[in-house]
Amino acid sequence: MKHPQTEDLAVLQADTPWWRGAAIYQIYPRSYADSNGDGVGDLPGITGRLDHVARLGADAIWISPFFKSPMNDFGYDVSDYCDVDPIFGTLTDFDALVARAHELGLKVTIDQVYAHTSDEHPWFVESRQSKDNAKADWYVWADPKPDGSPPSNWQSVFGGPAWRWDARRCQYYLHNFLSSQPQVNAHNPAVQQALLDVMKFWLDRGVDGFRIDALNFLMHDPTLRDNPPAPEDGRRRTRPFDYQLKIYNQSHPDIVKFIERIRALCDDYGAVFTVAEVGGDLAETEMKAFTAGNTHLNSAYGFDFLYADAITPAFVEKALARWPDTPGLGWPSWAFENHDAPRAVSRWSKPEHAERFVRMKAVLFASLRGNIIVYQGEELGLSQVEIPFELLQDPEAIANWPLTLSRDGARTPLPWQVQHEQGGFTTATPWLPVGAENLSRAVDRQETDPASLLNLTRLLLRLRKDSSALRLGSFTVLHAGETVLALRREHEGRQVIGVINMGASAAKWPAGIPETGKEMVSVNDAAIGSLPPFGAVLFEPED
Repeated sequence: MKHPQTEDLAVLQADTPWWRGAAIYQIYPRSYADSNGDGVGDLPGITGRLDHVARLGADAIWISPFFKSPMNDFGYDVSDYCDVDPIFGTLTDFDALVARAHELGLKVTIDQVYAHTSDEHPWFVESRQSKDNAKADWYVWADPKPDGSPPSNWQSVFGGPAWRWDARRCQYYLHNFLSSQPQVNAHNPAVQQALLDVMKFWLDRGVDGFRIDALNFLMHDPTLRDNPPAPEDGRRRTRPFDYQLKIYNQSHPDIVKFIERIRALCDDYGAVFTVAEVGGDLAETEMKAFTAGNTHLNSAYGFDFLYADAITPAFVEKALARWPDTPGLGWPSWAFENHDAPRAVSRWSKPEHAERFVRMKAVLFASLRGNIIVYQGEELGLSQVEIPFELLQDPEAIANWPLTLSRDGARTPLPWQVQHEQGGFTTATPWLPVGAENLSRAVDRQETDPASLLNLTRLLLRLRKDSSALRLGSFTVLHAGETVLALRREHEGRQVIGVINMGASAAKWPAGIPETGKEMVSVNDAAIGSLPPFGAVLFEPED
């Protein structure tokens, strides 16, 4: 690893929003740090360990849900949007977290789960009581077909019909995920205003941005038309959900109108960052619609890399090509890992190559145009932990066992201390096992090793922050071979070239790529003109 020659920060445009090109660190609160010894991470634990994120060089944190919830889906089933679940702490703890983050120069973004609530949310408790109460139309209710069957053929993500019978109203309610996550009726103006009021509540507490979960599920087709069958595409289908084209239970065009209301509110508070999570069959189209121009969200968060079985130059080229530097087109956000997807090193690398692979992956990630979202532990090279069935917590993993996405294996506690039995995460039995292999990658061990992945990640994030080309520049693929990717980032006359060997064998330097220049960073013994296995180098070409 070699130190970069960075540019002066003044080259960055003074009017550039803080989030453009930012590195955002995702914190999964259950697994970051436990301050009270109950085996589950919490807000004070995050606050006490925020210096780790600041030292990493991130611009912001994104905190996964910490709101009051029965935790059937670990916080994505909200029973009170404006309070903290006691397992994580209190609103006072949250305020202290925001204050400490801002002290450290970190922006704070939080999840907002608007497409559904918990069935314990007061809105739903009232809605299900009758067909004529004040919130009767705040959720998606429908009469059965004449034979008593559900109103449409829609299927839930977690398996089985997306409709649940409720005897109180003698109607079905829609749930695109768990049956305990009823779908809100966001066509209702009162519901929209209530959701905007939630957003305002957190903005008033100093939040700097929002990741909006499952945004394309926010509105349905009110006529309840059946979804058509999905054509065979060669992929293995493990859920009824996979057998349909999800046209009518999600992706309604009026979602964009509500997004305009979100943007208007956020603009009232200044430089607030908004990013949509969008998956599914129409993801690219929806992400671009949700982020177009200056009246929609700032960015979209796709699944291009999160479920990919392999990483190749062609795959990277295709993904980045969807988001060219075109006026009016939204700004992308990228993630290689998150709380819903198996760890990238376990998907993309053989175990014997892992140590070299993660270093190459870190250079590639730092080279992408857009925001990069670092999932906690990615800076340590954490791998997927195999969780036995009897210890599984994830409802999707349990329901689809053994054909599971293994979300629990990517949600395991962050190891802070290698000599501590629970990795310094907690003094109790953790809610998920740390994993012996990941314990060996603990923060304190990597902290003292100048050549560690942790210190490489710090170097790369500093490099992105200091280089206008890497943070804001255009992205051009110069070469995409079988294993070698060569790219150019360019901004206002400054260039950075990256040459990355994704293969386990040494590779030739691509023809036509400069072989002289000022090296900024290199890994795995790579150098300008030389590409060992998993070698990668970033450099400024000579004028």
